[in-house]
Amino acid sequence: MSFFDKLFGGGAPAVDAIEAQTKLQTKPAPFVLDVRQPEEFNAGHIAGATLIPLGELKPRLKKLPQDREIICVCASGSRSGSATRQLIDAGYNAVNLRGGMSSWQRAGLPVKRGKS
Repeated sequence: MSFFDKLFGGGAPAVDAIEAQTKLQTKPAPFVLDVRQPEEFNAGHIAGATLIPLGELKPRLKKLPQDREIICVCASGSRSGSATRQLIDAGYNAVNLRGGMSSWQRAGLPVKRGKS
């Protein structure tokens, strides 16, 4: 994998916004991990998402479920691609939301505003 793939989320398994929304309708639903900064999260996120900024992910890995798929989300898919690779390397079942919240909003999917 090239430096640019690592930097911009390439190489991580990914789903598009519609696939992610479909997965969220299943039981058990995937865990949604938002790796943006708090102000980005508060401006709009997927309902039920948990915020752990990318820079805080490594020390907080043990707080994540190992029995569910994790969908990683950021603004564009770059930071979440990095998070997805970190999770996979640590033994988690994770996928990246391709295009991030930008693609989620372009697909017309619901966005929750505020802290939770």
